[in-house]
Amino acid sequence: MPLHINIHDLIAGRIVEDERIEYKKGWNPGSVYRSICAFANDFDDIGGGYIIIGIEEKNGRPILPIAGVDEEEIDKIQKDMIGFNNLMNPAYHAKVSIEEYDGKKILVIWALSGNSRPYEVPDEIKAKDKKYHYYIRVMASSVIANKEQREELIALSNKIPFDDRGNTKVDTNDISFTLLKEHLRQTNSRLLEWTEEHSKADVLALMELLSGPPELVHPRNVALMLFTDDPEKYFPSTRVEIVNFPNGADDPEFFEVPAIVGPVPNQIRQTLQYLKTNILKQKTKKIAGQAESVKVWNYPYEAFEEIIANALYHRDYQDREPVEVRIYPDHIMVINYGGPDRSIKPIAFKSGTIIPRRYRNRRLGDFLKELDLTEGKATGIPRIKKAMKMNGSPAPVFDTDEDRSYFQVTLHIHPEFAVEAHTGNEATKHTTENLGRIANGEAKVEGNEGANVQANEGANAQAKNRKDALKGQIAIPGGQVNINAKAIEEIIEGAIEGATTRKRDKIARTLKAIIEHENNRIPEYVKITGYHAKTLESYIRQLREAGFIAFTEGGTKIGGYYITDMLKAKLKEREV
Repeated sequence: MPLHINIHDLIAGRIVEDERIEYKKGWNPGSVYRSICAFANDFDDIGGGYIIIGIEEKNGRPILPIAGVDEEEIDKIQKDMIGFNNLMNPAYHAKVSIEEYDGKKILVIWALSGNSRPYEVPDEIKAKDKKYHYYIRVMASSVIANKEQREELIALSNKIPFDDRGNTKVDTNDISFTLLKEHLRQTNSRLLEWTEEHSKADVLALMELLSGPPELVHPRNVALMLFTDDPEKYFPSTRVEIVNFPNGADDPEFFEVPAIVGPVPNQIRQTLQYLKTNILKQKTKKIAGQAESVKVWNYPYEAFEEIIANALYHRDYQDREPVEVRIYPDHIMVINYGGPDRSIKPIAFKSGTIIPRRYRNRRLGDFLKELDLTEGKATGIPRIKKAMKMNGSPAPVFDTDEDRSYFQVTLHIHPEFAVEAHTGNEATKHTTENLGRIANGEAKVEGNEGANVQANEGANAQAKNRKDALKGQIAIPGGQVNINAKAIEEIIEGAIEGATTRKRDKIARTLKAIIEHENNRIPEYVKITGYHAKTLESYIRQLREAGFIAFTEGGTKIGGYYITDMLKAKLKEREV
């Protein structure tokens, strides 16, 4: 059976990291099975690895021209493996593919992360007196796990990354064969030809995208992320939301771009296309005493390539929160929910040396790399920092909270564009302030009489709208509704689905703060609740979507969040 990825890309190291590939000039069962065991245990959740027989290596890289393997030897190796697979404990069957490279045959063994880890194997698979050990990968070597590593490996036995789990709520009919074939076409896989004579289930099985016994198989979650037209059907909020704040963070005015949905790779491409078309700008700058001019961007595209791809790669698909892109006059923030692994220390983000111990979506990363949408593991942050530095931009800012509930990357605009952004923002702010003063009768609009009339009518309408919005507000506590903490929790539980108990408690606390302190903005609620601003914004957005709170239309002095009539009615119903 053909390999699911392009053999030339594999050997060139373009789609799989070097430490996940092991080269063997000839068939050495003992060494090969120690590595199969190590890849199957997948101690760092990197997705297993590949053993290529017929290619000699030096310092981890293949020596060309290759040696190759005779067809008779290939037959012998395959027969040997049938028996050796059952000597692993528990039994493990790696996938084997015969490939051609530079006119010679080679054998590729794909040892994916096992579903029944931990695995152990004899030190020498052919020895009469077999001594079993657990093997793991350390850098590019297969080594015996020490006591501490064995204990951790055993603890991982029931922990399968979310994207690699079978989804028992669906079957293969949910998978688009068209999207699957398109992926194989884009990656130049020989498996594409194989699809003409085999079923969709056969192809999914060969790609290790099915789970369960033969009579009851289910697609793995990663297949639903990649090969369905609407992944949000299976993982709510699997989308990218882009929000533009033209007047800055302190102004309530904003506009939203239609949500970007579809297969995960498409979301990455469409988000990057939007940013490239609508946000990125280039400026040519002449340097005194230098013949060549210098071209700079307001934001380097290379940084966004890493940020967007990694946001969708590392996000928590069990958390019902979209990836958010927030565009301000002088900076852009990208937020994905499901923060970094706790093994990563905060200081690591400053140094740029990020090596997580566990990956939330190990298989998804492999597929995205095959499509050239991501680079090697643990390379994202260094590449973002390098792109910003090469463009002459301020250093990126990385942020998360103690609960690791989100991960945020902030890119500040290049200094050459900062003046324009500031000027534009100040002009907009000045106009807005003038309208507010006009509405309160404190200023007049300059210009002809007709313009004055029109401006005053618009300002009066704004003032009326603001007053109408304020009419609906009530004083709490001591007002018309008696606050009951339990009632608030019940209301939250009934309206916001999919949130954990802990998250519902935090949303309830946020709502209670708004009830008790209406007409305030996020900075004030941060002080009251103690939550991080970005976390609080997420909770407030959910409360607004549920119809419990709204934002007053008005100037910055009186504008703020207030509870709606719907929430008042619900609280009234639960008064004791």
